Amino acid sequence: MPPKKVKRPTWIPVVTGLIRKNGNLLLGLRPDGSMAGVWEFPGGKVEPGEDPIHALKRELHEELGIDADVGRLLFVSSHKYGETNLLLMFYEVLYWRGEPKAVHHQELQWASLEDLPRLELPEANRAVLPRLRQLLP
Repeated sequence: MPPKKVKRPTWIPVVTGLIRKNGNLLLGLRPDGSMAGVWEFPGGKVEPGEDPIHALKRELHEELGIDADVGRLLFVSSHKYGETNLLLMFYEVLYWRGEPKAVHHQELQWASLEDLPRLELPEANRAVLPRLRQLLP
């Protein structure tokens, strides 16, 4: 009997924009659907064949109505929700044109690093809070 083939996990690439103003990070309240009512960093899935930086620019335009200058990749993290494996890329966004609006989210808020642990965040975002505290002055 041939050995059983082990299915390789499928990873979904996700880009996240860490948008800062006056020492605070921008968060959006997820709309109805998956994980509704939790605060998340703006961003989303990378489409097949799409460059991650282009994907983040697209997502920030779709979600917030801004034209962002995506900065450096700060770090990469992974997270598993059941059978779904996410590869999360956290980019710094220091400059943008337009005022962020809740186009996709129910509402937006600027939160300090100290406030983040008190908010309801997706597990994947909560898991990186120690890393954010190290990297963001």
